[in-house]
Amino acid sequence: MGGAQGWVSCFLFLMKNKFADLLPGRVSTEPEDLVCYGFDASGLEAAPSAVAWPHSLEDVVEIMNFARSNRIPVIPRGAGTGMTGGSVPDRSSVVVSMERMNRVLGIDRDNMTVLVEPGVINGHLQRELERFRLFYPPDPASMNFCTIGGNVAENAGGPRALKYGVTRDYVLGLEAVLPDGSVIKTGVKTAKGVVGYDLTRLLTGSEGTLAVITKILLRVLPMPEEVITLMALFKDLEQSGNAVTAILAYGIIPRTLEFMDGEAVRAVENFSPVGLPTDVEAILLIELDGDPVVIRKEAERISSICSHHQGEIIMAEDEEARQKIWEARRAISPALYHLKPAKINEDIVVPRTKIPSMLKKLRELSEESGIMIVCFGHAGDGNIHVNIMADKENKPEYEKALGLVKEVFRMTLDLGGTISGEHGVGLTKKDYIGMEISPVEMDLMKKIKNVFDPLNILNPGKIFP
Repeated sequence: MGGAQGWVSCFLFLMKNKFADLLPGRVSTEPEDLVCYGFDASGLEAAPSAVAWPHSLEDVVEIMNFARSNRIPVIPRGAGTGMTGGSVPDRSSVVVSMERMNRVLGIDRDNMTVLVEPGVINGHLQRELERFRLFYPPDPASMNFCTIGGNVAENAGGPRALKYGVTRDYVLGLEAVLPDGSVIKTGVKTAKGVVGYDLTRLLTGSEGTLAVITKILLRVLPMPEEVITLMALFKDLEQSGNAVTAILAYGIIPRTLEFMDGEAVRAVENFSPVGLPTDVEAILLIELDGDPVVIRKEAERISSICSHHQGEIIMAEDEEARQKIWEARRAISPALYHLKPAKINEDIVVPRTKIPSMLKKLRELSEESGIMIVCFGHAGDGNIHVNIMADKENKPEYEKALGLVKEVFRMTLDLGGTISGEHGVGLTKKDYIGMEISPVEMDLMKKIKNVFDPLNILNPGKIFP
């Protein structure tokens, strides 16, 4: 016991003195800072030994060199909005918060690219690009808080992923620091490039386990001419799923095709009322963008399809009405915490045509277990956020709810889906990764991790069980 206590004392001395001296004014071991940087949106928490706020590439190199020399785990962090514990530290680690590296370094309107530091807030970048009539499609629900660096680390998606794709489809190149302190630059500035392995795509979605990203070159698009927003109301849950399949089968690709079940609608109206009808079993939020003539015709066709599936269509009359609808969509997650403060949130994906089957299975699972399951998400690409509502204080209920997670994943995989669409694996899903990834594939992934990080100091304990 004395040996362990001695090691802890030595380690804390190292943090408070040697590491703090490394970046004066940019490192803290104060308890209030450690608490603030010890959790993310997963609900998991564990205070680190220190927090560092680098301002530059050189700062990150210094941190990684110190960490490697002293074998100290480093946890890269964006804004802490992740849902799977990807940035949750442990006591022996240093959190490296990238929030002060938050500059938009350059917008190239002619080549339609933007160079940013990882701490840039997604929503801030969106607004900055609008001044140049440019458009960055990835739009997570947390876009007004989450960082681009965190989006890249998790390969974040969002409602517009149906038409425009996810973060990896816009990352052209990266500057990053490896665990040994060396700097790499990946990718190209051009539309095409196939020289060597695609390290940019490897780092995108690697959850901070391979390198610390310090610069990001993104592809952007011209801003769409016009946007039309529709809301379709359904009294029957399965019919809403059938309508999704029918819209896409017709060849219409909306920029968003979002889904809220009746429980989600009622939770939002109780939490932050925006005037949604509470007597429905599902709502589809549909947006079209592009040429005004074309999207008006598509809106008419979508209205007809929804009507055929017993849906009632409402069109947002102006920008204020449109923003109200999106306010409701983005309020779902916080609203659900008012129902049960310890909800279990999983983001499974099934093939689009399997959405009605999956929704039916989830409802049956809820009825059989007696535990409320609330669903919402990106119906257009099959990404359903499954919220198993349970109270941690009620231990039997919470244990039962945890047992449902594996069943949800099993049903998802049986339908040809995946257990994580945009939240990553982190800590909360690592025990289930073997349900989807074979031992051969897992071994290969671990070998890649070992090549980048042989000392296992960069975000250790994440992804792999």
